[in-house]
Amino acid sequence: MDISLVSSEAVDLLSRITGQKLRKQDLTPPVIFLAALITVLLGVMLLDGAVTDEEKRRWQQTLNRFIPSEDARQLSQLMSKGVRQNQVYKKLNELLILTAPFSESERLLLIGFGYEMSAADGDMDAREKKYLEVIANRLEINPQHLAVLEAGFSHQGTVEPAALEEVQSLLDPARFHALDAVFIKAANDLLAVLPAKSKQQAKQQQRLNLPYEELQRFQGYRQQLETASKQLAEIIQEGTNEGVLPNNLAAQVEQVSQKLSSQRFRVAVVGEFSQGKSTLLNALLGEEIQPVREIPCSGTVTVLRYGTQKRVICRYKDKREEEIPFEQYKIKAAISEEAALDCVSDELARSNIEEIIFEHPDLELCRSGVEIVDSPGLNEHPDRTAITQQLLKDTDAAIFLMNASRPLTQGERDLIQDLKTQLNGGKTDEAAKNLFVVVNFMDLLRSENGRQQVRQRIERFVQGQNPIIAGENRLHFISAQATLDAIFAGTEDDYLKAFQNFTGSIEKFLTTERGLIKLQQSTTGLNRLIHSCWDELHQFEEILNGKLKVSEEDKQKILEQMGESSGRDVKIKLLADQLVEQAIDEAIASYDEWCEKLDDLIAENSEHWTSNHNQKKKLFQDYAKQFSTDISKEFKLWVDENIKESILPSYLKILNAEIYQEIEAIQRSIQAFDSKTGSNLSDQFDLSLSAAGVKMNLASLSNLDDDTKGIGLFSSLGTGGAVAGALLVFTGLGLVPIAIAGGAAAAVAGWLFGEDEEELKQQIKLEVFEQGLEKFDESAEELFEKVTEYIASVLGERSEAARKVIQQAIALSENFLAQEEKAHQETLEQRQAEKAFLSKKRQELEQVLKNIEAIIPC
Repeated sequence: MDISLVSSEAVDLLSRITGQKLRKQDLTPPVIFLAALITVLLGVMLLDGAVTDEEKRRWQQTLNRFIPSEDARQLSQLMSKGVRQNQVYKKLNELLILTAPFSESERLLLIGFGYEMSAADGDMDAREKKYLEVIANRLEINPQHLAVLEAGFSHQGTVEPAALEEVQSLLDPARFHALDAVFIKAANDLLAVLPAKSKQQAKQQQRLNLPYEELQRFQGYRQQLETASKQLAEIIQEGTNEGVLPNNLAAQVEQVSQKLSSQRFRVAVVGEFSQGKSTLLNALLGEEIQPVREIPCSGTVTVLRYGTQKRVICRYKDKREEEIPFEQYKIKAAISEEAALDCVSDELARSNIEEIIFEHPDLELCRSGVEIVDSPGLNEHPDRTAITQQLLKDTDAAIFLMNASRPLTQGERDLIQDLKTQLNGGKTDEAAKNLFVVVNFMDLLRSENGRQQVRQRIERFVQGQNPIIAGENRLHFISAQATLDAIFAGTEDDYLKAFQNFTGSIEKFLTTERGLIKLQQSTTGLNRLIHSCWDELHQFEEILNGKLKVSEEDKQKILEQMGESSGRDVKIKLLADQLVEQAIDEAIASYDEWCEKLDDLIAENSEHWTSNHNQKKKLFQDYAKQFSTDISKEFKLWVDENIKESILPSYLKILNAEIYQEIEAIQRSIQAFDSKTGSNLSDQFDLSLSAAGVKMNLASLSNLDDDTKGIGLFSSLGTGGAVAGALLVFTGLGLVPIAIAGGAAAAVAGWLFGEDEEELKQQIKLEVFEQGLEKFDESAEELFEKVTEYIASVLGERSEAARKVIQQAIALSENFLAQEEKAHQETLEQRQAEKAFLSKKRQELEQVLKNIEAIIPC
């Protein structure tokens, strides 16, 4: 509906009908459509001079359908009375004034309910049909489309297949999102009475399977590397059992093996409600797995992955989990139809489900190593930021879905900008390389000119001066439903080809830009472990050959160093615990100060709260969402400025300096030992650290000044991991909208017509403000616990990283002493057998290395 076409005549007409002094902004799409609907329905009912009981019931049912709550009853009563008194249903010119902003689909929906009323008493009166035909003619509705509607409600006659397909397309519920959820439901109800399609769906055995050859090839590489890691693990275990390799190597190769065996690509599907996410997933999987409904449907995060058998696991927010029957899956994964038609955010906030995991053995994409994460509609979610973070955790790629029939709403623009920023780790000025924008429902755009306009508009936004996406083939225009139909029908068409181009781009990105990097990282780790084994074997051979001798004094010295290293570990841990307490104390003071200012901050923000609704309950819901958004932003700002940029860096600097000092002392001791004995423990230490993912060496650290010492330590460990990188948000704020809208909406039922609108809006804002802050105060303690957990995790992980470094040094020293003691006790014959064992293990290591080098293509 094009609101810009609402004329001053329409404002005057509705003011006269309702007896209220209305303004143009009062004429929202639902209000205008309701006025036109009442006019047409009354025309059909009153035309023959007699209103039957069946028509009265149909009248009530239809109005209840469009006005599901008590809030709008007052308005409908005013309209009904005014239309009767002014006999608007007889003045077609006035009906044309009301319907001027209507789209073709909205005009057809309007006349469709006129036919439904005409058929209410079981017989479509000739005068009623003539009345509807006259209206339809003035509304420029195709006569063949009228024939389809009449056949649907009269259950008589035949229709042209092309006309039926056109009507079904025009009444596609996706076309009515600009109105309201009740219109989406109404369109779906109208579609249900139309004649069935003449062509039957193709049988299951005719279906097409989308090949994922690149992903399958990648899985082949991964499996070969996994085999190589297991071969290396066997060699290391044998060397450990023989007493020539340190125990820590077995743990390291096990980490690489586990990473390879569990390696999956994680793809998140994100978008507003009713963009076709579930249908897109069904097309990707080639199965109707996800629940599909024309009104908002998916109500929780759902993970689709491969499993040896079909099963569904439901994980709850209280950490419980249970396996549920497959039949319950679609119920658990969807929100109720009542909530979809009223307030989605209320039900989402009440939900106790964290996520649902669906495992299936026959989904080709999942079997190729891809996990798909389906999101609820984030525009309606009361805790959008936290849910987005949950979706993007360890995500390789994100798919943002738009609707071609209403692209780039303001909410959609905000959502995709937020998504881009989170994918870039908080950076706002860079395009996202792992974000794919997919525009769905291209089949609903009937003209080539319309399709080109949508393409150009979206291309300018996502690839323009300040691009959202970066990389090749990141923007796609598809129809998920048409693709799914083609898959089940076993036919190839342009929509299927466009979809295959999309899946091909995802495949290429996952395997080339993400997958090979992951495999190369595992390959590097395995290579380092192999060289560590070689060094240890060489060291033992030198001891066996008498080239490396250690005095009792040296042995005692290395034992002392091991004890000192353990003491350094304890010292770092105690300091970290102390710093955590100090940082939390400082955070408490800062948090209390912020809370004291919060009222003023939110009050200032509330001046900018807006809503396009004049229904009081909707105003409450809109303001409640904006309250939640504002307080979340203020909290995030406090965390960024005070915790991340001030408090944590100061304490991390202290801890890093201590870690640097202790690690430097350990490494100098090892170097001194090497210089005296001719051993190469320093080289083994550096190599072992690299294999464990710790990048540091004494030379680089020596160049740091006192202010920066330790800041660059552990470039891949100890930075707080995902916790430190994530945006800390208050997940409890999701309860605010329901606390406000649920308790207070009943007290403010109705519309703003005829009242002091600005004063009432201010009253509603004040109510939201007061109740929201009250709810926030109830959750303040729980909120700060998240801050303390965050501080403890960052400093604790840094301490844990240091512990791993120190344990590496101790393990190398222990193994050196064990090798020396073993050689000292063995006979000449035993030493010869040991040398043969070492030679065999070196050959086996060389073969594993060759196997690894041959796996991944250049």
